Amino acid sequence: MTHHLNTLFVTTPGAYLARQGEALLVRVEKQTKLRVPIHTLGGVVCFGRVGLSPSLMGLCGERGVAVSMLSEHGRFLARVSGFTPGNVLLRREQYRRADDPAASAKISRAIVSAKIANSRSVLLRALRDYPDCAGAAALRAAADRLALGLQDLLADQTLDRVRGLEGEAGSVYFSAFDHLITAQKEGFVFRGRSRRPPLDNVNALLSFLYAMLAHDARSACEAAGLDPAVGFLHRDRPGRPGLALDLMEEFRAYLADRLALSLINRKQVEPGGFRTSGGPGTGIEMDDKTRKAVLIAYQKRKQEQVIHPFLGEKVSVGLLVHLQARLLSRCLRGDLDAYPPFVWK
Repeated sequence: MTHHLNTLFVTTPGAYLARQGEALLVRVEKQTKLRVPIHTLGGVVCFGRVGLSPSLMGLCGERGVAVSMLSEHGRFLARVSGFTPGNVLLRREQYRRADDPAASAKISRAIVSAKIANSRSVLLRALRDYPDCAGAAALRAAADRLALGLQDLLADQTLDRVRGLEGEAGSVYFSAFDHLITAQKEGFVFRGRSRRPPLDNVNALLSFLYAMLAHDARSACEAAGLDPAVGFLHRDRPGRPGLALDLMEEFRAYLADRLALSLINRKQVEPGGFRTSGGPGTGIEMDDKTRKAVLIAYQKRKQEQVIHPFLGEKVSVGLLVHLQARLLSRCLRGDLDAYPPFVWK
């Protein structure tokens, strides 16, 4: 288990979380390994075979501490939370916009534009740092094609067309992604995005980081009074946090992809930390040591300071998704003419 900022990450297989008064206990093989006062926590994230007592879940719900359950691969499974004190007027406006194709397309166009721009920045940053690398031509071609996609989004596109442009951009971006890996090439080969389950080490790392980002985005929606299940780009589907997925699109390349590449290229994770979860056709998962290393790196990255492009203020990376959720709330309330997405500069 790892305690960073106000979030407790439990990765030890077989761990059991229980309540003791106003504190959370982590027990492994009936021995108490950690005691944390509940008022110091904002969230609990459990990976794999981790159990929780009903009494603790009730305490977390009362104190506003969200509990997220993820698979060993990092795939989001469920979230336990108490009553949501969201603004009913804000949520009614969110639902109205989500039901309006034109309004949904306008917000989605801003989100996808930021996603493509940030993906392109990752490619251009690699070209700047390694102008003579073997994949320079492929990276430059992909960046040029993403620029064309950004031009297309300047027009007043329909929602279906926005989704199509997002899909095309994702295909272009990931077609060049393997060229961004400059170390440990034998153990980290990327041939394309694979999910549920991830079929190689790179995809396992990306999926894990995306799951963490989805948890943060969902918490940001809840904290801003928004309904995380009702999105604009991602349409309604039972059990899917559509709006949280919308918000995280702006941060996939900037936060998750860049961190994955940094961990690989700086050899902070190694091929030996990944293993096949079962027989043929099953996915790849990280061992406990590697998961902890990734979690620590993710939390350290979130503590870094950047200038918010719209607000012009210095903020921590971890607060960015929360700020975007609140900017979206202001847009829905009519305080802003349009939603200003996060674009990495």
